Amino acid sequence: MTLRALRPSSLVEQATERLREHLADGTWTVGSKLPGESALAEALGVGRSTVREALRALACAGLVRARQGSGVFVLATTSPEQWSTRLRRAAVTDVYEVRMIVEVEAARIAARRRTDDDVAALHAALTARRACAPDDHAAFVTADIALHGAVVAAAHNPVLSDLFAEFVPVLRQGLLDLVDVLDLRADDPDHGDAAHARLVTAVERGDEAAAGRVLRKELTDTLALLRSL
Repeated sequence: MTLRALRPSSLVEQATERLREHLADGTWTVGSKLPGESALAEALGVGRSTVREALRALACAGLVRARQGSGVFVLATTSPEQWSTRLRRAAVTDVYEVRMIVEVEAARIAARRRTDDDVAALHAALTARRACAPDDHAAFVTADIALHGAVVAAAHNPVLSDLFAEFVPVLRQGLLDLVDVLDLRADDPDHGDAAHARLVTAVERGDEAAAGRVLRKELTDTLALLRSL
């Protein structure tokens, strides 16, 4: 094994990068076992603790995995693309389909778990959506997403909330394009108000079926409009 010795500064970062380079160039292939800590430390000219930290960093990046009593094995030779980056590159219609799967179930859970504070937040969000000026499309889209976010928050599941938050940048741009290109608010400044009011009412009443049904219809209609662009 011919790994170049490292400079004395930022040893963990350098060790991590050097090991990453050798994964990428095929020195170690997927499924293979890495040399032991002592061998790596000697080749890199660092201590075993530095190697251990570097391997931990590679594990966090999804490149390697330690198996108790067996060693460290290669899972991938390049880091998987970050989820947020993947979403930014995805078509808004693809993101919307996933959003429907996530958010419709979130609405059903919200109807079951909502608290008085959640209901107040939903009504406040609906009021804010209605208060947007007819020519302020950006504020309207932001308020619309905030209302949907309030529904997800009422489900009291932090994973759902985090997942919805990841969707927001792509959704916001797609909805802005939709409102601008189709001029949806020209004759109806509160476009979709009735559906959103029904959604808030369903969650408030604890009607899971209605909450899911209303939201699925609203999102399906919006998806059809997005596909028409």
